[in-house]
Amino acid sequence: MNEQEEKKETVILVGCQLPHVTDEHFDHSMDELASLTKTADGTVLTRITQKRNRADAATYIGKGKVDELKALCEELEADLVIFNDELSPSQLKSLATAIEAKIIDRTQLILDIFAKRAKTREGKLQIELAQLQYALPRLSGQGINLSRQGGGIGTRGPGETKLETDRRHIRNRIHEINVQLSTVIRHRSRYRERRKKNGVLQAALVGYTNAGKSTWFNKLTSSDSYEEDLLFATLDPMTRKMALPSGYSVLLSDTVGFIQDLPTTLIAAFRSTLEEVKEADLIIHVIDSSNEDYAGHEQTVLGLLKELEADDIPVLTAYNKRDETFPDFIPTAGEGHIMISARIAGDEAKLKAEIEAYLRRELMTAYEVHVPAAEGKLMSRIKSETMIDGLYFNEENERYEVSGYVQEEQSILGELKKFM
Repeated sequence: MNEQEEKKETVILVGCQLPHVTDEHFDHSMDELASLTKTADGTVLTRITQKRNRADAATYIGKGKVDELKALCEELEADLVIFNDELSPSQLKSLATAIEAKIIDRTQLILDIFAKRAKTREGKLQIELAQLQYALPRLSGQGINLSRQGGGIGTRGPGETKLETDRRHIRNRIHEINVQLSTVIRHRSRYRERRKKNGVLQAALVGYTNAGKSTWFNKLTSSDSYEEDLLFATLDPMTRKMALPSGYSVLLSDTVGFIQDLPTTLIAAFRSTLEEVKEADLIIHVIDSSNEDYAGHEQTVLGLLKELEADDIPVLTAYNKRDETFPDFIPTAGEGHIMISARIAGDEAKLKAEIEAYLRRELMTAYEVHVPAAEGKLMSRIKSETMIDGLYFNEENERYEVSGYVQEEQSILGELKKFM
């Protein structure tokens, strides 16, 4: 690693509080911006905030604040200024003229983190697409930032080529990526169709970024999905088999974390990644109950699920980190919720039992059959395709007495009816 990569960039955060934003929401939003900066390997030096009736059309914050920010950048020798909102191309240009430090906004910061985290080809393509769509209208104001080689927050991905010289190149690249992504989406939908045909139930873990989804994904599936106490630790979706207490297996998907004010370019770019959520039979909504703004996080996720047209899928709400919950915590989900912690022994079994009970209640129908011993092939299918509750071999009449649960649309139900 060279010295430039080892040195963390020093950052000043800038926020503008408008009348419709409460003090509490604004503070949480600024804290989140600081967490995002840490995730992008930046060191926050200080924050500048301002209350205004509306954002300044030319510079986002008022002229006096721009002068204050300029003096502060020189005094603290800050490398970077990050604004807690999406700046328009003209605002970006005006601020870049007034202040010598590099300037980026919340959207560019999130895109940068995504670029750093993407591992799969699909993830990298989607990030590049979102970055190019973001960069296209902002080329004139960002000439220096975009063309300079090297690292730094906000310069990963397409920022390393001289984008400002060739808008046509960007448009062609956007078209190429869209063609490649449509192939990936077709492949993914064929895979999903095959899964549906085989009658495999699917659950998806969703939640605000850093709520603990990947930790639970690993525990429930004995997997090794990347987990860390950083925002957007997981970016590429993973699907693994999860065995429930009865021995019945379902597929469990881990998804990218949701966040308030998620850039619209990212929602569009990640729509195919989040298709896993739309196709799920059950959504497990993981909420960090130790976070002061847990209710706000919950509403953000539910709002994004609605935007993805996935708000009609049954939801099991799991309040995570119950060992760190503050005393006056009140679950907002009403019925259909569970309190868990990855650190408490027995909570894994408790969550699996709750998932199994939920599937039985909402998506399956009970059966009871007496299968002759000669029907070995059917018995094998019963074990793999249904959720067995009780299994007993009656030696007198040489029949298996089986009870359990099965999905109504599964083909095996017709076979079972012969022996009911």
